[in-house]
Amino acid sequence: MRKESLQFLKDLIAAPSPSGFEVPAQRVVRARMEEYADEVRTDVHGNVMCIKNPDHPLRVMLAGHCDQIGFIVRYINDDGYIYFAPIGGADPAVVVGARVIIHGSDGPVLGVIGRKPIHLLSDSERKKPTLEMDKFFIDIGAEDKEAAEKLVSIADPITFQADFQELDRDLCVAAGFDDKIGTFVCMEALRILADRTIDCGLWAVSTVQEELGLRGAQTSCYCINPTAGIAVDVTHASDYPGCEKTRQGDVKMGKGPVIVRGPNINPKIGEMLIETAEEKKIAYQIEAAARGTGTDANVMQLSREGVATGLVSVPNRYMHTPVEVISLSDLENAARLVAETVAKISEDVDFTPM
Repeated sequence: MRKESLQFLKDLIAAPSPSGFEVPAQRVVRARMEEYADEVRTDVHGNVMCIKNPDHPLRVMLAGHCDQIGFIVRYINDDGYIYFAPIGGADPAVVVGARVIIHGSDGPVLGVIGRKPIHLLSDSERKKPTLEMDKFFIDIGAEDKEAAEKLVSIADPITFQADFQELDRDLCVAAGFDDKIGTFVCMEALRILADRTIDCGLWAVSTVQEELGLRGAQTSCYCINPTAGIAVDVTHASDYPGCEKTRQGDVKMGKGPVIVRGPNINPKIGEMLIETAEEKKIAYQIEAAARGTGTDANVMQLSREGVATGLVSVPNRYMHTPVEVISLSDLENAARLVAETVAKISEDVDFTPM
């Protein structure tokens, strides 16, 4: 991966962005894309739209959500321990023992989510572990409530400690790959096309609040009113122990982006993605989605009178945990696939299924 692009990815991961608190990540997007986009806009919802050919009548929208799962401070007890609520779908089983960052007004505060050690558990507690999120607490080392409140306030957002690190091959691990890599791919696709002539207006959008109900994609797509769009998100890799391929399909790390087929996908744009991958010799995989995909593609497809929607996914291991794993080559190939597909779109293309 290009050094500059890798740094953009690292900067995105380092910027906290739980749903509703995406401003730090969106600042990274705006700063990066000022160089490549003809225009950069931010709407009242917080979506960042990076645009090439803003006056072209044919609009194509790319959507990758920059929000990540996280938590929010709900209560501080007299002893200075912090109770919290989840933002998005956090699994209680992976929360216990995690290191977290509370993003206070005066800067980040490191904390740990504690639990009674196994040595002190009763027989009944060992047989039936308590995994109720509202019983969990964060220890920031504060002496008491007064000390804690000097560092942390009610409603401060919380994220897992990110720590972008490289594994073997070209695999990387961090918290928040879901779906900052979607934002990354959309912006990289625009960068690839920045100096090329295309016969459409390209609106690459870093959407917000996907984890709370696809909200940013709904509002931005309504505003943009595109003819066609491609959402970019993560999907579950199935190449690790315990993952059932009979339910998930056969999705491997490093074997290319995943092109989704099913009722959420416009047949013409789905075919165009596959044709482009084969023409450009871009490695790809196919995933079957029998219904709505639970991604920004859902609301894009249903916006206004309907949008011809595609979905490109990046394989991800251990989604919604502090140790999500992705392949850098999958990211690069996803960006190339999206860019080259957009380059083929013009007013002569009819997306009506016939």
